[in-house]
Amino acid sequence: MSALRVAIGFGPGPGGWDEALTFAREAERLGVDSAWTSEAWGFDAVTPLALLAGRTERLRLGTGIMQAGTRTPALVAMTALTLSSISGGRFILGLGSSGPQVIEGWHGIPFRQPLQRLREIVEIVRLACSGERVAYSGTVYTLPLPGGEGRALRTSAPPARVPIFLATLGPRALEMTGELADGWIASSFLPRHSSVFLEPIRRGAARAGRSLEGFEVVAGGVVAFGDDIERLVAPRKPGFAFEIGAMGSPTRNFYKDAYARQGYGDLVERVQALWRERRRDEAAALIPDEFVLEANLLGTDDMVRDRIRVYRDGGVTTLQVSPEGRSLAERLETLGRFMELVREVNAEPAPESRGPEAAAP
Repeated sequence: MSALRVAIGFGPGPGGWDEALTFAREAERLGVDSAWTSEAWGFDAVTPLALLAGRTERLRLGTGIMQAGTRTPALVAMTALTLSSISGGRFILGLGSSGPQVIEGWHGIPFRQPLQRLREIVEIVRLACSGERVAYSGTVYTLPLPGGEGRALRTSAPPARVPIFLATLGPRALEMTGELADGWIASSFLPRHSSVFLEPIRRGAARAGRSLEGFEVVAGGVVAFGDDIERLVAPRKPGFAFEIGAMGSPTRNFYKDAYARQGYGDLVERVQALWRERRRDEAAALIPDEFVLEANLLGTDDMVRDRIRVYRDGGVTTLQVSPEGRSLAERLETLGRFMELVREVNAEPAPESRGPEAAAP
């Protein structure tokens, strides 16, 4: 089993971009492996990585995620090749389908065939980045445009092997991840129930006849130290209530469904119902303490060390963490303390692998 890596998010907090850059550069010095950006309906996921590429030397740089369907596949490929080139090969293209509220509400694009669209984007990006002429006939995309004046082109940029990670949740989408991707970006993930996600990934890989050796799983949560568990847990409950109650429509909420498959079906139905009735505080109060503890890395050094082991034993290869702190110095102190615990766990005898490359039971 390979050593656990650590990742951080990259984006402006109260201290703005300068503070975010300082945090990322110090994280690199502490041994953090990668930094990830996200996008919803504010800042995009790509531009900040161009900034970070010029200010770091070793950090891998990933979009976590770039929303599929908001850019043409050719533009996704051009962006990936550009970031790979300017970062010296450190870029990871993280893609996901997002959801109808963002895709239709913000971008004005129909949220149709999201899984097929994501598959075709991956296939076209791989084709374009390989340097081959891009001629593709799919259900969603056909290149060149039929009946038009264009012809199949190949990129004028140097070809590059850009790793592609997918953020997927449903069983069919997870199977596709195992079939096509180099890694999986987890969300709504409780590591003791990792088989809910990793088994479909293994099935997809087996169906495609590919090995998952070297396949990466990125998951994690907030890191905060202390022995007052209530103080650490309580502020995180509203975020879970929002995820379950608001991040989707009443009939289509991928995050809620993922928690249901991990054994929390009754809980998420009740939380969503209260949220939609605008009883937000009551929805948050329903989230059990153990749910918050399971989804994060909170508590004393011994508790956090044990949580690191649980993520490792659940098949996670990269722990993406958000260190708690009221200031930059406090966040860096938390991160440094966490990195020491990760090094301790990595020095322990490796248990039998439960990662995505492990044989299914």
